[in-house]
Amino acid sequence: MYERFYNLRERPFALSPDPEYLYPSRVHQEALDYLRYGLETQAGFIVITGEIGSGKTTLLQTLLRNLDNQTTVGRIVNTLLEPRELLETIMIDFGLDPAGKSKALMLRDLSQFLVDQRVGGRMVLLVIDEAQNLSRAALEELRMLSNLETEKSKLLQVVLVGQPDLRDTLGTPDLEQLRQRITVSYHLTPLDIDDTAAYINHRLRRAALGAPMEFPREATDLIHARGRGVPRIINVICDAAFVFGYAEDRRIFDAPTIGEVLVELETTGVLPATGLCPEADSAAPVRYAPPAAVAAYSSPSVAASSAYPAPPSEASAALRAAASAALDEREARIRQREIELAEQRRVLAEEYRLLRAQRQSAPDPSQVVTAERGHVRLRTVTGGTGFELADEGFWTRLKRFMLGVSTS
Repeated sequence: MYERFYNLRERPFALSPDPEYLYPSRVHQEALDYLRYGLETQAGFIVITGEIGSGKTTLLQTLLRNLDNQTTVGRIVNTLLEPRELLETIMIDFGLDPAGKSKALMLRDLSQFLVDQRVGGRMVLLVIDEAQNLSRAALEELRMLSNLETEKSKLLQVVLVGQPDLRDTLGTPDLEQLRQRITVSYHLTPLDIDDTAAYINHRLRRAALGAPMEFPREATDLIHARGRGVPRIINVICDAAFVFGYAEDRRIFDAPTIGEVLVELETTGVLPATGLCPEADSAAPVRYAPPAAVAAYSSPSVAASSAYPAPPSEASAALRAAASAALDEREARIRQREIELAEQRRVLAEEYRLLRAQRQSAPDPSQVVTAERGHVRLRTVTGGTGFELADEGFWTRLKRFMLGVSTS
């Protein structure tokens, strides 16, 4: 839509988890270091957690892209599964057929598969995204699978990636045995104000066809304050800024421009009204790994922790679960809205630019021309006064369609 106008090869702030756009902030680089450490030492369980939109999936995609061809990877993204369904899904992902088999036969076939892979010199890695949705029974099933091992190493490595609820679940007393098998764990925290500025301009450089654009510091500071350092929210704001700038024929994104974009996003409900967002979690990243062993991969300042936080009360856990469900629902609505309105945005933006070009040319005062596009009527006015918008103003309608506002 706006790529050619800003000389970009693609949208730099798309919401898809593209490893090419991963910005190696301190926390993301440390998380990658711990993941590599866990895989190279063949640790049993590795846990990566972070808030919604913190970059967990992009981090995971980066890790998987860089694995060698001696690793067999199974990946599960739909985690609303009962224990048997989880076992069946694992088998299917590894190319095994669970149809019509009892659990005992499925375990036998999976065990034989893992042994064959090890004999062939291959490592087997199971990655479970959105692991916070796994039930305690399903997590216990995973723990039992981790018992498949040789005298010196595990036959199956498991990476659990999820929201902070996963840490809370793993901290409960009934999962003590599983928790003791987690050798590497890391919690992604939001970007700080400097990393936010670097993150935005890093993505602009990656998408540029020529000399890259750059957001001034006053603009990135405003985006950080509103986005709370969460990469996905930063992407939503910056992408909306490009749509807004394209429609307004602006090429510079200063603080006043970003302020206008934020007002539009709040007005249309894409972002909550100012003051309603919870504060970003400022706690230090939570890490679990032997410091000496990890030193080869990360900076000397990395420290290790030895225990999970105490489990929350049932009431607070229920509130967090409800809030998480609400956020997931809102994200789904935003993604659907983006898909449905993408074509309308493109057509209306091009129409707006065409009308601007027509308006700059001198009209013949003796002619009256009426053009109709969609719901907007445009006519030249006798007397040389230029164009006049009938019914609803075009720019009002354009902004409404750009930002996904209904006519009701």
